[in-house]
Amino acid sequence: MSSPVAMTHFPKCQSTFKPPLIANENAYLGDVASSEKIDPEKPISCGFYRLEKGTPLVYTYTYHEMKIIVEGSFDISDETGNKVHAVAGDVFYFPKGAKITFETEDYGLAFYTGQRKEGAA
Repeated sequence: MSSPVAMTHFPKCQSTFKPPLIANENAYLGDVASSEKIDPEKPISCGFYRLEKGTPLVYTYTYHEMKIIVEGSFDISDETGNKVHAVAGDVFYFPKGAKITFETEDYGLAFYTGQRKEGAA
């Protein structure tokens, strides 16, 4: 039999974790956790993405990702013409290969889980 595997808890992570700047002057993203060390062949990573008013972020996904909006709002569009004004509670699936544009009038905060290694966004 295998040994028990412990869960990991990140208390108040939504309010205490501050993702680093990744693009432009207003796009922040940081992984909170990853399964890469225990499952390097099929890792998933999760964390927070924050966009503040300013330059839109255009991103082409090289992996599959799920995202839930947790605060604020985003205007999200893709190359097929889909456009959504996303608010807290909205959930998105971005398939590998999707080119997505994120914009906001104020700010938006989202939690994501992606099928990728830690730091590979």
